[in-house]
Amino acid sequence: MNTSSDYAEIVAHYENANEEQRLHTSFGQLELVRSQQIIQRYLDPNHKRIADIGGGTGIYALWLAAQGYDVSLLDPVERHVELARESAEQAGLRLASVDRGDARALPYDDASMDVALMMGPLYHLTTPAERVAALREAHRVLAPGGVLIGVGIGRYASLLIEGLVMGFIDEPSYVDIITASIESGIHRNDDNRPYYFTTAVFLLPETLEGEFAEAGFRHDSSLPVEGPCWMAKDFDARWQDQSKRATLLTLLEAVEDKRALLTVSPHFMVIGRK
Repeated sequence: MNTSSDYAEIVAHYENANEEQRLHTSFGQLELVRSQQIIQRYLDPNHKRIADIGGGTGIYALWLAAQGYDVSLLDPVERHVELARESAEQAGLRLASVDRGDARALPYDDASMDVALMMGPLYHLTTPAERVAALREAHRVLAPGGVLIGVGIGRYASLLIEGLVMGFIDEPSYVDIITASIESGIHRNDDNRPYYFTTAVFLLPETLEGEFAEAGFRHDSSLPVEGPCWMAKDFDARWQDQSKRATLLTLLEAVEDKRALLTVSPHFMVIGRK
C-alpha cells in the first residue's frame, strides 16, 4: 500500500465493506476452496512459519493455524486486524502475530518465514515500483527455498465480472471504467459508488511474473484460481450440489496448465521460490 490518496481510498473501502463475508458466497467459495487447494500443495509440516501478508480478516491464516502452522498476519486495515484477532480467539486458535502494517515494510526478520502469502496486496499496489518493493520484502523475509504465493486479478475482470455478469455495462460510468482498465489495467472508482470495486490494478500474468523475477524469485508456476468454471450455467445451484461442485473442481484442475485460460480467470496465482 502507499501513502497517496489511493491508500486512503482503498483502506476506506475495506473499512466499510464486509470482506469477512465475501468468501462465503458461492462465487467466493470457489475462490477460497481452489486457493486452499493450491496453497496446500506448497505446505510442508516441517517448515511451519507462514506470513499472511494482506491477510484480511484471517480466513487463510486461521485455516493454516488449525493445521498447526505458525502464522503471522499483516493487514493495513484496522477493522480487518481486529476481526482476525476476534476470530482467532473465538476459534481457540493461536496466531504467531496479528499486526496492522504495510506489505512494503514487513515487520519480520530476514529469512524468518518458510512460506509467504500475498492474497490481496499485489492488486492494490497500482505501480510496478510498489509491487516490486513488496515482492522484495517478501523475498527478504523468506528462508532460502521459501515459497511466495501471490494473487493477481486478471486484466479483463472489470468487463467479465462486474460488467457482463453483474450487468454494470448498462451504466455509462462503468463502461468508462471498463475501457480504461482494458487499456491500462487500472480500475478506478472515481465516483465512489459503494457497489463498485475500489482502486486496483488488473494485470496480465506475464507482467506479474516479470515483477517476481525482478524481485529475485525463481518462477515455479502460474495458475488460475477460478479459471473458466465461474461461467458454468446456474453456477450457484451447481456449487451447492456436492457432486457437481466436485466436477467443477476436477475440470478446473484439468485445465490449470492451459495458459490461454489464465486471462478468463478472475484471479490467478503466481508462485515463486527464493
